Amino acid sequence: MLEAFILRWGYAAVAVGTFLEGEVVLIAGGALAHRGLLSLPVVVLAAFVGSVTGDQLWFHVGRRAGRSFVTRRPRLREPARRAEARLARRGTAFVLGFRFLYGLRTVTPIILGATGYSTTRFLVLNVVSAAVWATIFGTLGFALGASLESLLRRAVRVEELLAAAVVVGLLLWMATRARRHRSGAGPSTLTPSSRPE
Repeated sequence: MLEAFILRWGYAAVAVGTFLEGEVVLIAGGALAHRGLLSLPVVVLAAFVGSVTGDQLWFHVGRRAGRSFVTRRPRLREPARRAEARLARRGTAFVLGFRFLYGLRTVTPIILGATGYSTTRFLVLNVVSAAVWATIFGTLGFALGASLESLLRRAVRVEELLAAAVVVGLLLWMATRARRHRSGAGPSTLTPSSRPE
């Protein structure tokens, strides 16, 4: 049932998830592609479309609403300040890389729109950045899926090793307690003044 849901709605979920924010959804999509439930190129394409669409929407919100959109929302003020400072220092490099910076993905397009940043320039840089981002995180998810599958194949062995470690630890603990009990000393009760010199 879950597989049928993924097959039917998986790409739409990746597109919507990346429209809203998204690395986790994209990585999960890549991992599902490794399992053969989705196609990695289509996952990357869905993430690209969702990401570009979301950022373009926020850019136009900023263009229409201006700075008042941010000033009326206290939780956006600090990220907006950081985004403006980085834009002033890095310019084009920041516009290309903002989606890789946690906490700045949504607010940056708003700020860019509000400050009158070129619509055409933002579209071009946004498309390039989204393509790189979707490819990197989709591939990362695919690789993670491979690692998890390998880990699950070895899970039985790992469980056996873990059980053996627990048994050995328990036996050592019991032996230590039994030795202390036999000696009647219990834990060390030496005070600083009674310690041998």
